[in-house]
This record gives sequence, structure tokens and C-alpha cells, in this order.
Amino acid sequence: MTTVAEIRNAIENLSPRERAELNDFLQNLPEDDWDRQMAADAQPGGKLDKLMKEAKAEEAAGELKEFPEPPTS
Repeated sequence: MTTVAEIRNAIENLSPRERAELNDFLQNLPEDDWDRQMAADAQPGGKLDKLMKEAKAEEAAGELKEFPEPPTS
């Protein structure tokens, strides 16, 4: 298998048990660069720090808003 389409097709043809095994395997892969970057961004002083502080201030002031309901088709 060399293409995403081939991999996707193979996954679609797995039994429920095989899909569960694949899911377990994928969930237990070591962190990749993206995971490490997201964790670093979420730390105090990281790229998300300003947004987290703003959200906490809005929560403390009672200014949080509910997410709108998604449209139904």
C-alpha cells in the first residue's frame, strides 16, 4: 500500500475487531511533532496563553456565551 486511497480502502474493509486493533495501535503511537507543538503552545507563556487568559477573565466576569446549535439538515 502506497497511497492514502489504498490505505483508506483497506481500513474500510477491516472487520470491527480489526478496526478496534488498528484504533488501539494508532492511539498508542508516540507523540509526533504536532502533538509536542500543541502541548508547548498550551503551556503558560505559549502561543495559546493569551487566549486562555482572556477566556478565564470572561468566565470570571460571567461573560461566557453558549456555542450556537449546529444547523440541522
